[in-house]
Amino acid sequence: MTEPTPLDKAEQAVREAAGNTDVVRIVAAVLATQQAAQPTPVPPVPAPARRPVGLYVAAGIGGAVALTFLAMAAALLAVAVAVGAVCATVCVLVLRSLWQDMQRGR
Repeated sequence: MTEPTPLDKAEQAVREAAGNTDVVRIVAAVLATQQAAQPTPVPPVPAPARRPVGLYVAAGIGGAVALTFLAMAAALLAVAVAVGAVCATVCVLVLRSLWQDMQRGR
């Protein structure tokens, strides 16, 4: 038996490649048919965004504490004004009494 020449080997490879392209086309057609037959998956519905409840609770508590301190400051200011008014009244009464005593000549 004679060894095939490189030209014979090349011709045989071309024949096999031509046969393989037909097989590749058939496989590609079968895969395309299978993909077309499958339903497209429905994308999942995203979950609604959750709000940071802890942040709102902390802001509410902080606001209540701040409001409490402001109310206490207002009450303390009112007490200070009342004490000042009483002191001013007593001072005016004492000075008036001294003035009357000086007018009478005592």
